[in-house]
Amino acid sequence: MTTYIPQLTLPEAVFSSLPVSIILPIGLGSAVGWSTRPKQVPRTYLALKQPPLRPPASVFGPVWTVLYGLMGYAAHRAHRIGTSPLSLPSTISAARHGTTLYTIQLGLNFLWMPLFFGWNRPILATADIVALLGVNGYLAWLWGTKVDAISGWLLTPYVAWLGFATYLSAGTGYLNNWDLSGAYRTADEEKRRS
Repeated sequence: MTTYIPQLTLPEAVFSSLPVSIILPIGLGSAVGWSTRPKQVPRTYLALKQPPLRPPASVFGPVWTVLYGLMGYAAHRAHRIGTSPLSLPSTISAARHGTTLYTIQLGLNFLWMPLFFGWNRPILATADIVALLGVNGYLAWLWGTKVDAISGWLLTPYVAWLGFATYLSAGTGYLNNWDLSGAYRTADEEKRRS
């Protein structure tokens, strides 16, 4: 079982406000995406050896926007329902534990792109996404069974996508011998030619 750690948890005002709960992950996710070599990432993505079933680069932005919105709504809903004055102490505790897990998973989520594309650390990025998948699987279970079933189900598409993203991260790392520098050189050469 996890515990509520205020120092590792977003302020309660974030979870209490529906617009803030939804806009925060979308805004931060977009900021991370735009700050990590925004013009080079699509070229690098295409230059990498990738496992079967890889989607086009243009899919990631819309998919992540929807997933961030769903996770923000799930967090708001679980917090609102779970910390209601009419809730049982065990439900309040599970809701608060979930807010700590939610905050940790946001950090892990926002770390993946800089690890993989910014710092060329595919092994660390894959370890990060495996941890992210585990934390979110547990969070979906915790909120879904101890707080609010709908909140848990709202995280299901995110957990499914993380499973697929883990496959892509590990497969791409493996197929490129855990070194992406060749793809960066190819992307830089293409940029100079254009």
